[in-house]
Amino acid sequence: MNSCTRCGHIPNLPDKGQLLVRMKEEHKMMKLITRLQHEQFTYIVNENDIFYIEYAGKEELLQLIEQLDAELLSSEEVQATYSAYGEAHFARFIPYLQLRERIMQWPLVKVINEGLFTQHIQPVIKLQTNDVYGYEFLVRSTPPHLSFNPGSLFSFSQKAGLQSILDSQARISSIEISAKLLENGMKRFINFLPSSIYDPAHCLKSTLKAVERHQVRPEDLVFEVVETEKIHDVNHLKKIFTVYQSEGIHVALDDLGAGFATVEVLKELKPNFAKIDRAIIDYCDQNETNQAKIKEIVSVADAYGITLLAEGIERKEEAEFCLDINIPLAQGYYFGRPQKNPVTNVYPYAN
Repeated sequence: MNSCTRCGHIPNLPDKGQLLVRMKEEHKMMKLITRLQHEQFTYIVNENDIFYIEYAGKEELLQLIEQLDAELLSSEEVQATYSAYGEAHFARFIPYLQLRERIMQWPLVKVINEGLFTQHIQPVIKLQTNDVYGYEFLVRSTPPHLSFNPGSLFSFSQKAGLQSILDSQARISSIEISAKLLENGMKRFINFLPSSIYDPAHCLKSTLKAVERHQVRPEDLVFEVVETEKIHDVNHLKKIFTVYQSEGIHVALDDLGAGFATVEVLKELKPNFAKIDRAIIDYCDQNETNQAKIKEIVSVADAYGITLLAEGIERKEEAEFCLDINIPLAQGYYFGRPQKNPVTNVYPYAN
């Protein structure tokens, strides 16, 4: 595999061009022909049953999408793409529903395609000393580019089939910004989507090249499975972890104790770090059920040599409980919110 269309940049959407549509169902083809003729769109159907439908501007393209929706929204087998008017070459075919998402929210496609975002960093604290151990990197919009909600951007990327591009761009952005902001020895926690990495040995090449290009020490990096990702294939995740760890990079399991990230998964994956989910950290000083869960996690982590981090700490009492049961690291609004630059203020817990 020399290249991958899943995480490469996609061509710009031309102002004047043609939409290409292909489908297997003959009755849908006939219905589409009838609709295109009725709405007076210019089109041809080639010998491979591919529709070439012309549009003269963005407004006409949106009108075309409205007509296609009436016939194609219910079918998952319809493929589509686009090209400039009269251009023989075109972008690869993708599911029509993905292309529709891209066309309807093209400014977000531009943000993802060109990496028009920045990273804010949230401190990770050593509970014993209140020193900064590292930072988690989080995608944020940046003026003068389009403002967006990070969660909505990632949700859009999944619907539009752009999650691999966004995931790769975000990793590389984090590495680049970390090289400018942080000194050697400061850990950088960077999220990744396992489902966006189809072939770990190939898909992670751009990430590893960025590490080398920006002269970031591999041992300062911690790549963690993001909170929204369900662990469908533990063996695939193991392969990703192996590629990272073979380069001297650390790996982390996120959301431990909630959903798919169970103690059994922790034992099987044996990551360098594990983040305890805030759902069981919240008011852990008062909740005996969650205390038992956390203590079990601490016991397993100790046995496997895994460093634990308590996520989402917002109260002094939560921090004190985690310190008392020997959780070494913590993160949350109690210590610091995500911000542009490394922290300089004194932490509440230090007082």
